[in-house]
Amino acid sequence: MTLSSLIFLSFLSTPIAYLVARYWSPTIVALVPALLFLGFAYHIPVVTQLDVVVQHVHWIPSLGISLSFRLDGLSLIFALLITGIGTAIFLYASAYLPSNWRTPRFFASLTVFMASMLGAVISDDLFGLLVFWELTSLSSFMLIGYDPSQAKSRRSAQQGLLITVAGGLAMLAGMVLLGNLAGTYRISEILTTHAGDMPTGPAGTAILILIALGAFSKSAQFPLHSWLANAMVAPTPVSAYLHSATMVKLGVYLMARLSPVLSDIELWTPLLMSVGSITMLSGAFLALRETDLKRILAYTTIVSLGTLITLIGVDHPAAATAMVVFLVVHALYKACLFMIAGIIDHSTGTRDSSVLGGLARAMPITATIACIASLSMAGLPPLFGFIGKELIYEAALSAQVSYITFAVLIVANACMVVVAGVIALRCFFGRSSDVSGRAALRLHDPSIRMWIGPLVLAVLGLAFGLMPQWIQGLLAASATSVQGDTVALHLSLWHGISPMLVLSVVTLIIGFLIYLFWGRIQHRLKSFAFIDEKGPDVLYDRALDALAKLSNWQTGLIQTGSLRHYMAMSVGIVATTTLITMIVNDALVLPTLHTNGMGIDFVLPLLLIASTIMVLRSRGFVQGIISVGAVGFGVAVVFLLGGAPDLAFTQFSVEALSVVILLAVIGHMPFRAIDPRPTRQRGRDALIGLMFGLMFIAVMFTVVALPFNESLSDFFRESSYPLAHGRNLVNVILVDFRALDTLGEITVLALAALAAVAVFFSSNKQHDPNSGHARALSRKEP
Repeated sequence: MTLSSLIFLSFLSTPIAYLVARYWSPTIVALVPALLFLGFAYHIPVVTQLDVVVQHVHWIPSLGISLSFRLDGLSLIFALLITGIGTAIFLYASAYLPSNWRTPRFFASLTVFMASMLGAVISDDLFGLLVFWELTSLSSFMLIGYDPSQAKSRRSAQQGLLITVAGGLAMLAGMVLLGNLAGTYRISEILTTHAGDMPTGPAGTAILILIALGAFSKSAQFPLHSWLANAMVAPTPVSAYLHSATMVKLGVYLMARLSPVLSDIELWTPLLMSVGSITMLSGAFLALRETDLKRILAYTTIVSLGTLITLIGVDHPAAATAMVVFLVVHALYKACLFMIAGIIDHSTGTRDSSVLGGLARAMPITATIACIASLSMAGLPPLFGFIGKELIYEAALSAQVSYITFAVLIVANACMVVVAGVIALRCFFGRSSDVSGRAALRLHDPSIRMWIGPLVLAVLGLAFGLMPQWIQGLLAASATSVQGDTVALHLSLWHGISPMLVLSVVTLIIGFLIYLFWGRIQHRLKSFAFIDEKGPDVLYDRALDALAKLSNWQTGLIQTGSLRHYMAMSVGIVATTTLITMIVNDALVLPTLHTNGMGIDFVLPLLLIASTIMVLRSRGFVQGIISVGAVGFGVAVVFLLGGAPDLAFTQFSVEALSVVILLAVIGHMPFRAIDPRPTRQRGRDALIGLMFGLMFIAVMFTVVALPFNESLSDFFRESSYPLAHGRNLVNVILVDFRALDTLGEITVLALAALAAVAVFFSSNKQHDPNSGHARALSRKEP
């Protein structure tokens, strides 16, 4: 099955998922990601041989934009995680969510989200990737706001959408700059032909910062991480999917995908390592002060995302290997633990770890799964998490990162040990709490649809730890894609006594000590009130308030309700921006002045200027209309002397009709006889009119100075008689070549004339003492 057909099938499944969830059973919808998983798994033998599957579909050929899909190690591992974990999530959600009117919409949104993620990770075109990228933001907005009746759901959905879309807009600018610089928008061509020659100056820095803003906002890097924890208001299946394999990993995927090109920029390593390190620390700090299981796991996701970004920033093959291994490790245990948290909440009615305990007796299957996943999270052998943690330390030692980065990595991994202990030991083997005691009689393991997915993921974490060669080829292909060169990979559970093992033991000891004193540490961390009062989440609210005040201010400034104000703003802005643009771009051209003494060419402009001054000084409407008419007649004389008698006669007719109609209308309208504008406002209007006139003069001078293209004139001259049987070019152009335009103009003039007639006669009726309207008004008078 081709790549485009897999993407097409995934999007086509959206209405099918809706109908199946509504009329049959949501459990059947899980077949969609399962079939897609098999479709992508079919390509594993090819990709592990470091071959690439490519497909090219034209989308907008005139703009050089196409839908190009490319499946290599990195994109395949993401696709397998998205569809494989997606199967478990769909199955889990079918039992977790109550059956109501939201259920079909939920599964449809989840299907769109999965399809968008697949499109983003296998797209080989920057614009195609961006389109799928934004679709993930929109579909996640629907998923996070699952219950729109709750204010927290609406706020969290809006926050996630605004932050990620704002980052996406910055990323769009970066992609346009990158594509223009490379001369192509194909990602594979950029990676193969421009790796190593990226500019290191301001252009390269701007590209990196813009693209990084999009990736950091999507992957919840500090200080853009607040939306991720607030997204916990979404149902647990959504949280598990977002945090394990999909949306939050998309920024990591983008930076890993473009690392062979962008890593040449000097800012690459400092930017990614500093942002990643700060994100790790802030995530660990926030995780240790929480008691809600989902929020604890959310903050540890932030820690993991910071770790992945830091590893991408390390320019060493070992870092690429550690990144892809930890990517899989985190996806397996995090999806599993989120679903375990949902099971606990589903059974006990609470996710507060401070009141949970002793659940293993009533929920042995759930406890076993939670223990396996937690051991992987803590990095204990023989789980796959142990291999991932050792590779992280190996990468740090090989690249000789700073002591600060080492310390941050140890703190981050120690935090994972603490959280693993809270979930596995405290909730399942701790002292039975009041909650578990009251609910002990009804506590039991959930249905198989809820625990089969977590069980498979936990067992995979154990199997990959015991037999890493099962996944070694795919991970090597993925690391090769990230590094840009072939990466040799040999995974093993035991490497003997090594510095990495010593660091792992130190991490476990630190994590265990923190776990023992977690209560005191948590109480101390909660005392830092500035996090709640001035943290990024509060700053987000203040930024929205400031944006609302700015909107109110600019609305009051622009939307005044005065037609004169709107005209002045529109005309003034057009004139100012056009003149500034012409001056800045050096496009203003002044023609050479040729005069024939005191001829009509010299006198006529003076008459036009005099008429214009009369318009400005007119205090009454009648005087003003006559002055405007004089200006129009002067322009008609210019046309006549310029060799355009047809246009001149048209202008004469229009001006005569305009003056007569306006005088007739004004004479019957209840306007004031005197212009009420103060002198200051009249001067401002005159200045705006002067700028608009200067703008037109500048544009006309520039147009006249440009070389005249004779091709259009030649066409009309040669084609008028053979095609339209007319010898007058102007007439032929109006009635034949521009027939539809002319018909449109005539229609507009006819409608304007009808409107003028309607206004005229309605005004007459109001003043006719014998009209019904006048009689009605007279009856109301006392």
